[in-house]
Amino acid sequence: MPGVPDAVADGPWWWLFLFLICVVFVRAQGTYWLGRWLRRGLAGASDAEPAPEWPVSRRDRLAQRFSGAGWEKARAFVDRWGFVGIPISFLTVGFQTMVNAAAGFARMRWDLYTVAMIPGCLMWAALYTALGLGLADAWGRSPWLFLGVLTVLVGAAWAFTVVRRRSREPRATA
Repeated sequence: MPGVPDAVADGPWWWLFLFLICVVFVRAQGTYWLGRWLRRGLAGASDAEPAPEWPVSRRDRLAQRFSGAGWEKARAFVDRWGFVGIPISFLTVGFQTMVNAAAGFARMRWDLYTVAMIPGCLMWAALYTALGLGLADAWGRSPWLFLGVLTVLVGAAWAFTVVRRRSREPRATA
């Protein structure tokens, strides 16, 4: 396939699959431990403390990062689904990172987290291997086919986002 690295075009697909498993495993574990580190760094923070003066301390900046609607959804997701929710989160984009960090922040036991994370890593690697090889094959056949497939994927993601946002908007009553 022209334009595709030889390691992908000529090598067995499972090399890419194993590589992606390693990538996602290290990333998920790093995010989990970052969440635990943030929790330890924020252990002394309390709501009773006075408002910070300028410059804002590192602890206060971290507390701001661990607040907001996205983090609250991730914490609620981990609280609700617990062990089962970890592999499910690997089928999402962006939310997966927040769920992994929230699991660390909530101090989910590392051994349970890791056991739950492994099926998620396998699903993620399988999805990205299939998607990556499919796009590489499309590029090798025709750059126009590649652009068409990429356009369809981007359009589907955009449509999904629009439909999801519209379903969340409060509807005006007449």
